[in-house]
Amino acid sequence: MLDEYYVFLEELNDIFKKNITKFKNINIIININNINKSNLNNALSIIKFSKSYKIPFYLINNYQMSIKYNAKGTFLSSDHKQLKRPMLLKRNFKIIGLAHNQHEYYKKKEQLCKNIMVSPLFYSRKYSINKILGINKFNLLTNSWKTKICALGGISLNNIKKLKMTKAKSFAGISFFQKKAPYYLIVRGFYKIVN
Repeated sequence: MLDEYYVFLEELNDIFKKNITKFKNINIIININNINKSNLNNALSIIKFSKSYKIPFYLINNYQMSIKYNAKGTFLSSDHKQLKRPMLLKRNFKIIGLAHNQHEYYKKKEQLCKNIMVSPLFYSRKYSINKILGINKFNLLTNSWKTKICALGGISLNNIKKLKMTKAKSFAGISFFQKKAPYYLIVRGFYKIVN
């Protein structure tokens, strides 16, 4: 049963706004690191949007900025090296991470991630067809993991039902939330489709 959704946003447009505000239990992941002034303005506008709609958000690889902007937590990419989080984090601060394999999973556990995204589950333009996990490899990889699992990569309206065959409790994406179709599914039983 899926209980959370995550969307990676670098820029906010009207379609994202409409779709995101219709989802319950949605979270936004924002990159606020090593970006130019224009991208920083985009990130700040997403933060403002998130706060105005009371949507939890996470900042990528940046504990200090996450605290500064009162984020729900921090998202740690698979190549993020810092092992320990600062001790001065607020209560209920959540750390989520990304892993592509067993080695990265152990790194994310050392970094105190409570929720780990596993990627890529399905084919997407970012990954070649021979790099995707698919359902079987995804399940073999995550079978012994003791954290909450989030599926990431290539999730679409055509394959979303396949998430039921995994132990994923949430999913994340970008393109899934860019289309107008999710709105129809939300008001006409999206919950039933993904659960």
